[in-house]
Amino acid sequence: MKTLIAEDDPTSRRTLEAFLVKWGYEVVAAPGGEEAWGILQGHDAPRLAILDWMMPGRDGLDICRSVRQRKGRPYIYIILLTARGQKDDIVEGLEAGADDYVTKPFDPHELRARLRAGRRIVELQDQLLQARATLRNQARRDSLTDLWNHWTILAILDKEVARASRSQSPLAVVVADLDRLKAINDTYGQGAGDAVLRETARRLRGAMRTCDALGRYGADEFLAVLPGCDPAGAARSAEGFRMRVDRKAVEVREGLIPATISLGVVALENLRDVNAEMLVRAADAALFRAKIAGRNRVELATPGDVEKEVSKDLPESDSPSSQDSLSGLPSP
Repeated sequence: MKTLIAEDDPTSRRTLEAFLVKWGYEVVAAPGGEEAWGILQGHDAPRLAILDWMMPGRDGLDICRSVRQRKGRPYIYIILLTARGQKDDIVEGLEAGADDYVTKPFDPHELRARLRAGRRIVELQDQLLQARATLRNQARRDSLTDLWNHWTILAILDKEVARASRSQSPLAVVVADLDRLKAINDTYGQGAGDAVLRETARRLRGAMRTCDALGRYGADEFLAVLPGCDPAGAARSAEGFRMRVDRKAVEVREGLIPATISLGVVALENLRDVNAEMLVRAADAALFRAKIAGRNRVELATPGDVEKEVSKDLPESDSPSSQDSLSGLPSP
C-alpha cells in the first residue's frame, strides 16, 4: 500500500523509508509540510501517511486538519510522529484528525503494528464502500435484464428532458415492446420467456450509444432515452433496434424462439411545455399503432399525439400550437 512519510530530518526520513520498504510498503517521501500536502492532493494519493508533528511550512497538525476538511475523497489514515508524549499533546493531535500516533524515537515493532492496523482499517473501509456502491447499483437495476429499472429510467428521462430544455437540443424517446411474450410463456414456459427478455435486452443494449440510456419499463417493455437525437435520427435508431432483435431467433433449452419487437418513437427538437410523462405517453400511442399494424415495425409519434398529451396538462386557452411546441415532429 502506498504510504507517505513526511519528515524534515533527512536521517529519520531515510530510516523510516528503509523500514517501510522492508515491510512491503510503497513509500513516497516528503521533506516538509508543503510537499506532503501537495502529494496528498494528488489523484492517486497515498492512503496511509506518517506525518512529523513539527515540520517547516506546514506542520503535521495543520495537514491533519486540512485532510479532514476535504469532502468526497478516499479516507487517509494518518499516524502522527512526535516527540511530545504528554497526554494533552496526544489529545490535541487526535482532535486535529490524526488516527494514531508514535512517539520519537520510534520503536520499529510498534510502528509496524500501528501501520498494519491502519492498513486493515483502510482496506475494510474500501470494502464497505464497494459493498454500498454494489447495493446502490442493484437497487437501480432490473434483476432479470440488468438494465435500469422502471423508476431509474424515468428519473434519467426527467433529467434529460430538463437538460434538453435548457440547451434547446433535441431528445428522442423509444418505447419497445417484445411481441407475443405471453404466447412464448404459454408455449415454452416462463423460463424461456425470461431468456428471450434477457437476450432482447442484451441486443438492444449493444445498439446504444454511450450517451443513451435503456431501461426495462414494464414486463415486456423497454424504454430508451436518446439525447441529441432528432426525428430522422430517432427513426434510424429505432429501425436499427428492430433489426437487431429480428436478425435471428433466440436459442433456449426448449429450442429456437423467434423474437420481434414493436417500437413507438417520439422525437422533439423543442421541448417547451413538454415533460417526461407526455413523451412516454406519446411514444406509447405510436407503439399501439405499431401493434395494430401487425407488430415488428416502427411507428413515429405525430404532432397530434404530443399535442393531445400537452393539452391534458394545460388549460385549453394555454395549449401550445403544433408550430411552436412540436417543431421537428414528422407530419402524419
